[in-house]
Amino acid sequence: MTTGATVWLTGLPSAGKTTIAHELAARLRERGRRVEVLDGDEIREFLSAGLGFTREDRHTNVQRIGFVAELLARNGVTALVPVIAPYADSRDAVRKRHAANGTAYVEVHVATPVEVCSVRDVKGLYARQAAGELTGLTGVDDPYEEPETPDLRIESQNQTVQESAASVYALLSERGLA
Repeated sequence: MTTGATVWLTGLPSAGKTTIAHELAARLRERGRRVEVLDGDEIREFLSAGLGFTREDRHTNVQRIGFVAELLARNGVTALVPVIAPYADSRDAVRKRHAANGTAYVEVHVATPVEVCSVRDVKGLYARQAAGELTGLTGVDDPYEEPETPDLRIESQNQTVQESAASVYALLSERGLA
């Protein structure tokens, strides 16, 4: 069986996590890898419906996603997880679950500055927050705890999506996971 892995892409809203994940997924599939993208928005709709955005609910959401990702990865799938996951302790718990099961886990910090994210504003969240229609926006009026020691840090504002995906792919190759 092919070795699976979880690649967790964390960063602010509109940082480029999902775009990089889909580019990386295409690259991995071209090379015959089994890949699933566990998009945070889709997970919230189908697996975590009913959860809000309190710290506790965000932790529960991240743990659910981490469980599914680890399950896929230990069964030979490369699980790409573009999810904000704003709290370090939640991400650490997911990493520990992977380690306990001997499953490869790679944390990628898509470290796009909030100023760039707010210009991209893919979902209109920053505009809604600025207009007073939304509170609790990660990185603006709700905390985002940057990873202290990610396996890879990408500054998406300084490179193309293809270059960002290529750097993740290079790391996976280096670790025998691509």
